[in-house]
Amino acid sequence: MTLSIEEKQSLIGQHQRSMELNKYNLELALIQENALTSPNASTVSSLQDQISDCDKKLAALAAELSQLNS
Repeated sequence: MTLSIEEKQSLIGQHQRSMELNKYNLELALIQENALTSPNASTVSSLQDQISDCDKKLAALAAELSQLNS
């Protein structure tokens, strides 16, 4: 069974939504960590790295969606 273009687009959209939610959750965790009197540098760095990874994944999903729409 092969997925239709519309099904693939829908799945990519679901993944994008999930990644956006995950990214926002990480951003909130970063805000919370930075609000501490002594933020843990390792935690801050890890959260920043994870946010960056989300951006890369979102870019990859956008590229895949663009290919489908071509």
